[in-house]
Amino acid sequence: MTSLADIRSTFLNFFDKNGHQVVASSPLVPRNDPTLMFTNSGMVQFKNRFTGVEAGDYQRATTSQKCVRAGGKHNDLDNVGYTARHHTFFEMLGNFSFGDYFKSEAIPFAWDLLTKDFGIDKSRLLTTVYHTDQEAFDLWKKIGVPEDRIIKIDTDDNFWRMGPTGPCGPCTEIFYDHGDHIWGGPPGSADEDGDRFIEIWNVVFMQNEQFEDGTMKPLEMQSIDTGMGLERIGALLQGKHDNYDTDLMRALIEASAQATSVNPDGDGNTHHRVIADHLRSTSFLIAEGVLPSNEGRGYVLRRIMRRAMRHAHLLGAKDPVMHRLVPELVKQMGGAYPELGQGQRLIEETLLNEEIRFKQTLDRGLKLLDDEVSSLGEGDDLPGAAAFKLYDTYGFPLDLTQDALREQGRGVDTDGFDAAMAEQKAKARAAWSGTGAQADATVWFDVADKHGTTDFLGYDTLTAEGQIVGVVVDGQVADTATGEVQIALNQTPFYAEAGGQVGDAGTITTETGTAQITDTKKVAGVYIHIGTVTQGEIKRGQAASLSVLTDRRAQVEANHSATHLLNEALRNTLGDHIAQRGSLNAPDRLRFDFSHTAALTLDDLDAVEKEVNALIRQNGAVETRIMTPDDARAMGAQALFGEKYGDEVRVVSMGQLDGSGKGTSGNTYSLELCGGTHVRQLGEIGAFVTLGDSASSAGVRRIEALTGQAALDYLRGQDHRLAETALAMKVPTADVAERVKALMDERKALTNEVAQLRRELAMAGGAGEAGPTQEDVNGICFMGQVMQGVSGKDLPGLVDQFKDKVGSGVVLLIADTGGKAAIAAGVTADLTAKVSAVDVLKAAVAALGGKGGGGRPDMAQGGAASADAADEAIAAARKVLEG
Repeated sequence: MTSLADIRSTFLNFFDKNGHQVVASSPLVPRNDPTLMFTNSGMVQFKNRFTGVEAGDYQRATTSQKCVRAGGKHNDLDNVGYTARHHTFFEMLGNFSFGDYFKSEAIPFAWDLLTKDFGIDKSRLLTTVYHTDQEAFDLWKKIGVPEDRIIKIDTDDNFWRMGPTGPCGPCTEIFYDHGDHIWGGPPGSADEDGDRFIEIWNVVFMQNEQFEDGTMKPLEMQSIDTGMGLERIGALLQGKHDNYDTDLMRALIEASAQATSVNPDGDGNTHHRVIADHLRSTSFLIAEGVLPSNEGRGYVLRRIMRRAMRHAHLLGAKDPVMHRLVPELVKQMGGAYPELGQGQRLIEETLLNEEIRFKQTLDRGLKLLDDEVSSLGEGDDLPGAAAFKLYDTYGFPLDLTQDALREQGRGVDTDGFDAAMAEQKAKARAAWSGTGAQADATVWFDVADKHGTTDFLGYDTLTAEGQIVGVVVDGQVADTATGEVQIALNQTPFYAEAGGQVGDAGTITTETGTAQITDTKKVAGVYIHIGTVTQGEIKRGQAASLSVLTDRRAQVEANHSATHLLNEALRNTLGDHIAQRGSLNAPDRLRFDFSHTAALTLDDLDAVEKEVNALIRQNGAVETRIMTPDDARAMGAQALFGEKYGDEVRVVSMGQLDGSGKGTSGNTYSLELCGGTHVRQLGEIGAFVTLGDSASSAGVRRIEALTGQAALDYLRGQDHRLAETALAMKVPTADVAERVKALMDERKALTNEVAQLRRELAMAGGAGEAGPTQEDVNGICFMGQVMQGVSGKDLPGLVDQFKDKVGSGVVLLIADTGGKAAIAAGVTADLTAKVSAVDVLKAAVAALGGKGGGGRPDMAQGGAASADAADEAIAAARKVLEG
């Protein structure tokens, strides 16, 4: 018996010896074909070579290409498990010529490999050719194939096209005759759909170019594109008629049987086949960074995962199964595809977490399905509204419901399902509450409805191809653009602004124009590329090459990763009360806001700097894992305050402890929930230097810092300024820092003293102003006053002092800060059940013409453009109490 691994290596070695470059499989997520959801054939990675767009240093190539057919045009999902040869994941063996050899060499290559190296009986092989391709017919006859086993086909089965226009040409296919004991006829006959004659290889002669008017002309570069499924040829060489009986698939099926304690050859055979197939597709997709979600490729992945998990459930499995099968998959395929071993932990964790979550809802969902079916007549289809409820409430993809009903001989009212989906999307659009420029964002809901959300590729690539699905000019949908523009594509490597990380910049190029992108944002799951068309014009529907500015992204990633280290260093230096309250990760700097009441000392900043730079020098790997938010928090991952997270989160870990500090989990230094992009190794940050800290708002401090070259340039500038300062002060350079620190401490003390005097003056009444007077409003002591000579940050302290003074009551203070107003409201603890400081504040802010403001029931703050209407604001606060 020849293993699939041996067959793969024999194929590649054969063409290697015949002058072909052995090329590694390209990713399952195509980088050069935006029309495909997943790579579905071996020629995908060579598309631009065939069309002449790209040149290479080899003219012959051979590959074993990973392929997935589970979404879009090429979708075999529903057939998997029920047929002998359908898979969601398979390997396509291929050899390719880019203008080098043609028919006279391609046909002998195929024949020699099959009959000599693989030892297949010649008498069992027959071929097909396109009915007008006499050259191919004669070549097969010359090689020794009898004329009655060379079949001319006059349909598109033997004529390949890349699309409606472009490269095309006839093809020849090789079939294997399994014998007359199996029903079926040869290709082209009435019984061709039987299983006696099975296609094992297809050779495409890419010799023509087709134009829009239907005409063709020969290509200058005539090429060869072949494909042979490894699983099919493996079954043949192993004496099997079923791909699932090959050694690799059988090993996975037996692993499934062992995990579920169900005989692999009994009634559970179909279930085991589904699990084995889906284990491969899900594991390879996860290894490449595709993660389960409710959109795009992630949604297809989730459908495959949940379909396999439901079949494990039907086998009676009480505990998660899929993750336990990954080691066997790595054993079988990790040698040829090392990404499986490298991503094994991520694969196992993702499968485990998804199955735990799915099992929690599966029973309830199936009960709902049973209840709905019980009220149906015999053979009636499930109403679309019920199928949508399963999808919307329990996370059942439509095809999973269809799969469950298939075993009962029922279907689903898909029109009703689509109508329910459309109604939900309409409600989501109606709920959009943007104003002004944001209101224009509603046009992107239409794009999302028609074309789906944007797939983000930028975690592992900065270049890709995409298809333009939306063009907006001046807030209106357009077909073309020549100036300022907003562009949406089906997939992109551009990161959209989120979580403090700025949006990417770069270029989008089509055959008619180029756009310089300056920012990227996201609305309704659609990535909006904002920029200007600098050459030609950009058109909706075009294919586009996308390129992110590499250096800019690298600088942003360095700053973003540094904020994670900074967060942990602050916790180690100042205490566990530190919590992130916001951040900015831009190309030129980083900004980090955190909860802390006191200013940082120079010693604090020095300690933080040293700790972060020590981690950078460690140069540890930055790792990403996917899990549920609850699981992430349970293991100590920090989350951004107020941030909303989905069903799955990315957990970013970086740095290792040296035994001298504290970490968030085990031996990991930093562990945070984060959807942004990061450096691969901490050493890429280069260096880290703080620019100082300041107050951002009440109880929140802000640190600004630099990394990399910007940090080094800043430090060099500091050296120059230090030397100039020493010369001016007429002291040695070594003494400057100490003298400057003393002056800064003295200035800080004086500033604090002045602030304290201002507060005391305000409390006592001064500068011709009386202190706040007390009045009774609806049985509540109320103090309302406009304060002069105090700043907005003084107000909370003054409010607390006045609350202490009255013992029980409500305080409203408005500081006129010279053109603007700062407002603070406070309620003593005994009254917060009756009245909230937030309500008092918002009434006052609104009377002043301001917006927003907030806080807690006992303390709230806000602002307005002017204090001119202070009396009206105090009156508005009174009305809250009167109510």
